[in-house]
Amino acid sequence: MTHLPHDRDIYLHDVPLDVAIADWHAALDAAGLLAPLGKETISLAEALGRVTAEAVWARISSPYYHATAMDGYAVRSEETRGATETSPLLLRLGEQALPVDTGDPLPAGMNAVVMIEQTQPVSRDGVEYIEILASSAPWTYVRPMGEDIVASELVLAANHRLRSQDLGAIAGSGHTEVTVYRQPRVAILPTGTELVTIGSDLKPGDIIEYNSLMLGAQVEEAGCTVTRLPIVRDDYAAIRDAVAAALESHDLVAVNAGSSAGSEDYTSTIVQELGELRVHGIAIRPGHPVVLGVAKGRALVGIPGYPVSAAMTFDLLVKPLLYRWQGLEMPEKPTVQATLTRKVFSPIGEDHFLRVTLGKVGERLVATPLAGGAGVLMSLVKADGLVKIPRFSEGHPAGAVVAVELMRPLSSIDTTIVAIGSHDLTLDLLSDRLRQGQPRRSLSSAHVGSLSGLLALQRGEAHLAGSHLLDEESGAYNVDSIRRLLTPQGVRVVLLGFVNRQQGLMLPRGNPKAIASLEDLVREDVAFVNRQRGAGTRVLLDYALKQKGLNPRNITGYERQEFTHLSVAAAVKSGAADCGLGILAAARALELDFVPLFDERYDLVIPVDYYESELLAPLLALIRGRDEQFLAAVEALGGYSTRQMGQVLAEL
Repeated sequence: MTHLPHDRDIYLHDVPLDVAIADWHAALDAAGLLAPLGKETISLAEALGRVTAEAVWARISSPYYHATAMDGYAVRSEETRGATETSPLLLRLGEQALPVDTGDPLPAGMNAVVMIEQTQPVSRDGVEYIEILASSAPWTYVRPMGEDIVASELVLAANHRLRSQDLGAIAGSGHTEVTVYRQPRVAILPTGTELVTIGSDLKPGDIIEYNSLMLGAQVEEAGCTVTRLPIVRDDYAAIRDAVAAALESHDLVAVNAGSSAGSEDYTSTIVQELGELRVHGIAIRPGHPVVLGVAKGRALVGIPGYPVSAAMTFDLLVKPLLYRWQGLEMPEKPTVQATLTRKVFSPIGEDHFLRVTLGKVGERLVATPLAGGAGVLMSLVKADGLVKIPRFSEGHPAGAVVAVELMRPLSSIDTTIVAIGSHDLTLDLLSDRLRQGQPRRSLSSAHVGSLSGLLALQRGEAHLAGSHLLDEESGAYNVDSIRRLLTPQGVRVVLLGFVNRQQGLMLPRGNPKAIASLEDLVREDVAFVNRQRGAGTRVLLDYALKQKGLNPRNITGYERQEFTHLSVAAAVKSGAADCGLGILAAARALELDFVPLFDERYDLVIPVDYYESELLAPLLALIRGRDEQFLAAVEALGGYSTRQMGQVLAEL
């Protein structure tokens, strides 16, 4: 157990996850904060999703009388023996047969019901009869008392989250109210002078505060109530006072940001001042700078400011406690085995939670790693699952089979089209258009570059790849690369035309350094940002530099790599680079100037086995059918031509 004196601010770098949880829980237990927080009795109309704090026992039976289950006539079973369609029997109405509707009490002395469809009225000598066409065994079409629930029986046990059918059963057993655990009350306190509220006019240095929205939703997902407190600037006294006030009326207070060890990271010291600091820093990635403590008989945590770290540490550390306070265990997520599509490095000494996309390619489930930065929230948005790489492991090689904790149903992953290759904005448009027409289908794109996309096809890890690889000798796109990388491996593909697009130099508005050509890249005052090795854009750049006799070593920033056109555009927009090579649509998206240099082909490479598959059929129908809505969206991006879209350019 970690003991921290209150007069020191100690940053613990390498506390293992299980040790940190055990240490914090020991402090919570000592404060009486591991058991459910109390009980309350509420009306059934308010009880959906709440958790029973006591067993529910039936006060009455259901039904509480013998009830007829059909419209027809109540009879004595023995008086119907032998009745058939060819030899019907007559029962005197009002004596031997009594009319009943569904739900009526079964008349005294009767023990069966004949359906009205098996009867017809008959009048003889002024006496009314019912002619029955079939016999009825005892208790036919009768719901005996207690058929559903018998008075005094157990309806629901304690620690059960109430569903819609449960509410009906409780009401049917004679209750109007139910005793449940009190909902935990959680406060989310965002801190940081740089934070601004959603919808604010932004200036450089402003960060939109949305973590409290995200964390609050996680609280509500766990069945708890949340208070999203106003942003507090980086001021020790202000944060301390806000935390102290929140502790008065909440069971758990989560301070977001300020949990690291910087000059304005106050959370750990505030926890020490107000209560007991148990953990500061856990050996996990993302989410290392976590603060865990107890203050004023309440749970107090410091959650990292980076959004992925915030979401994942809250899920790992806080949500299990919220469930426990309601008498529940944290729901386990299903896991599957999948094959990694590329090598993954992992930091020694930390549990690494890797976000991956999943897809079923052939008979294999493949996992493609996503960008791993703690600030890349889209890696959680796009992720289908998490791979936990344990401490002291250096990672996994490509092709390794790993356990993946699912973040969405496996059934939806089975209908996911896996695209690995070059990045293009039109793939996002295609994905959106596909989902509009086929809600159960999805297109998952991993942007690793044209070359890596073809290698993924070679290994059988994707259904298709976007590619724009220019061959330096022939000047042709894609065909030579396919013949070199796929054909010798026996991978037969269809090269499908998709879009033609403009590539050029993306520049800040006004082009302050008057950059007009590739020759300007070797100027000492120009900082360039490049694409990664194997990207078609980088191949195109190298080809053009060679033709012009320009040495890449003379270009400042040539070795700086980004993985998408938008990332290059963002680097230029932010001032981190003076220019970068990319597509016109990316320049327009970030309001940059653009100098057009090349017109290139961007094709889709699809293995023959998948080209006519049921999985890809809706996607190919959009492309080959030249869907008007999709074409219009592509044209609106700027710098694109769809003249070859849907044409089979080669079968290789």
